[in-house]
Amino acid sequence: MLQEAQAIKPQLVAWRRAIHSHPELGFGVYRTAELVVNTLTGMGIEAQAGVGKTGVVGYLGNGGGPVIGVRADMDALPITEENDAEYASQIPGTMHACGHDAHTAMLLGVARLLHDQEIPGQVRLLFQPSEEDADDHGISGAAAMIADGALDGVDAVIALHVNGKIDVGMVRADDGWIGAAVDTFCGHVIGKGGHAAYPHETLDPIWLTSQVLNALYAIPSRRISPLLPSVITVGIVHGGTADNVIPDSVYVEGTIRSMDEVVRSQLAADIEKSFALARAFGGDYRLEIVRGYPPQYNEPRVAGWLRQVAGDLLGQDSVTTGQHSMGAEDFSYMAQRAPGAMFGLGVKAPGGAPRYLHTPTFDIDEDALPIGAAILAETALRFVRGEMG
Repeated sequence: MLQEAQAIKPQLVAWRRAIHSHPELGFGVYRTAELVVNTLTGMGIEAQAGVGKTGVVGYLGNGGGPVIGVRADMDALPITEENDAEYASQIPGTMHACGHDAHTAMLLGVARLLHDQEIPGQVRLLFQPSEEDADDHGISGAAAMIADGALDGVDAVIALHVNGKIDVGMVRADDGWIGAAVDTFCGHVIGKGGHAAYPHETLDPIWLTSQVLNALYAIPSRRISPLLPSVITVGIVHGGTADNVIPDSVYVEGTIRSMDEVVRSQLAADIEKSFALARAFGGDYRLEIVRGYPPQYNEPRVAGWLRQVAGDLLGQDSVTTGQHSMGAEDFSYMAQRAPGAMFGLGVKAPGGAPRYLHTPTFDIDEDALPIGAAILAETALRFVRGEMG
């Protein structure tokens, strides 16, 4: 399968660059979805559009046997690209800085590799919108596709994510919890505004916020066991309009990461207590905690398939662990619906500098494209043929 994937590398590169140069956000992946539908139907593959708003599902096989889902996300990020490549983003302020262009191209490669194979079952190609964002109701692309039945009857689901820290030709796949749950807190610390020259006549919410921030940052290190991963990061602090005016309130927003439901609940409770410090000094607060993606669990049996196939194609020395991260992925919803696993695919040029996700200079070594497509395709094919333990 790897040899066949290498043969279609020019097409994989062309797909990836076409998507990269026209990035789209959230559920607005209309151009990308159209490219996917046209490509699949051009191969004679049944394609269903509009799944999970703007997702696409492709169907390979004759049915009546095992069903495996293979997922790729399609959306980009609101980042201005700083690369000067010929395929750089043509959309100001929008960029494929997380590799979803490569994910989509590789899943199209799976379709190309398997479309003329005898498949005693079904390989379901899941092209997902909005992994990086959610709609006004907090629904992301994976959850939306599940709600539309994209995973109905699926026996297993697999995916990959590019990793710019490891070399092309290397794969990471761990068992168990590999990614964090992600929640968001949004709060207002409320005081009493007034003239900056007379602070004693006010209740300075900026000072109140400094007490809240100290408490927030102490939670992971002093309230949670050091053996249990947790992160609280404040990303936004906004208050005031002039240097001689004490404002009435300060807005604070941040992210919460955890891998354990008990820890997840404790973090939320302690964040509430931290904001409540404002009341101890005569102020007040408003706080909303929005629950996001659950933690990502790699079912050991499925992760083992990925390691086995990657080892067979690349050599066992190319397969490592160390995949655990406090990053979050809404593939976790799919892995709750069916036994699933995601592997990390090295996309760093050997000897080159690391490429970090979610940065304006992120890019990949396109030699990785055939490798990812081959591992996904071979794993899916072996599964439907009953060759996986």
